[in-house]
Amino acid sequence: MGNYVIGIDLGGTKIHGALADIEGNVISSQIVPTEASEGSEAVLDRIIGVIEKVLETSNKTIEDIKCIGFGSPGPLDAKNGIIVDSSNLPFKNFNLIKPIKSKFNVPIYLDNDANVATIGEFMFGAGKGTENMVYMTVSTGIGGGAIINGKLFRGNTSNALEIGHTTILPEGPQCNCGNHGCLESLASGTAIGKRAIEAVESGLDTNLSKYEKVSSYEVFVEAKNGDEVSRDILHRSLTYLGIGVANVINTFDPELIVIGGGVSKGGQVVFDRINEVVKERALKAMADSCRIVPAGLGSDAGVMGAVALAILESK
Repeated sequence: MGNYVIGIDLGGTKIHGALADIEGNVISSQIVPTEASEGSEAVLDRIIGVIEKVLETSNKTIEDIKCIGFGSPGPLDAKNGIIVDSSNLPFKNFNLIKPIKSKFNVPIYLDNDANVATIGEFMFGAGKGTENMVYMTVSTGIGGGAIINGKLFRGNTSNALEIGHTTILPEGPQCNCGNHGCLESLASGTAIGKRAIEAVESGLDTNLSKYEKVSSYEVFVEAKNGDEVSRDILHRSLTYLGIGVANVINTFDPELIVIGGGVSKGGQVVFDRINEVVKERALKAMADSCRIVPAGLGSDAGVMGAVALAILESK
């Protein structure tokens, strides 16, 4: 049994793998595009390729590896290593762990991506030293995880804290999950991009129309440049996000909320608006004793979380 672990962050757009020691120091890492449209077997091959590559680039063999930790979008049957369904991946009731285990013959642990990012921030990032924290990731989708009394809260089916699928606006836009008005359909990076495309297509006078492709990134850029339409889209989306955060505070009474994912990189404007809405909507005693901070691990939260999961499980 070796003294190293591998963490794999499986995302809708990229697969990020890292080989680290038991202290969480990364020796090598590798990122490849997921290419989800190519189907489940192709994605599985790419995951195996990433594992082989991090071994090769760190001059390690599979004998050096204690275990592999996986973070994947849910819902999952984590105990049996099955991805039940995922709106951004080509897996339906797909056993991810079995083929990888039979190839590498090491213990493998699977948890949903938000849970592993939560463990990562708790062990190595902004949540270090806390006892009660909630992590929210706001990017392609919106997910979350909670550390309660120093332990990860998984819930009955290990899928707790699907914050992105709490209903914020009953008559709102349809979400990938089939429901209407989910937080994810209103405040994710994807949702911000969608509103931007709608604005351009409806002929509104906006700087966004000069771009060939519009995503949330362009909305942040143009809002900063004073574009009214972009500002309006952002204000509305971040208001919904603030409502989601206020709901989390009222539900969990955490000492810290850590926000990661692409949207959190939008800077101070994001946190200012969330804090304003929280002040208006969350119960004062809880809101006053809860800090809302950006993730400490940045874009590495997912992969460092998978490493953290492997370290925790290998103890």
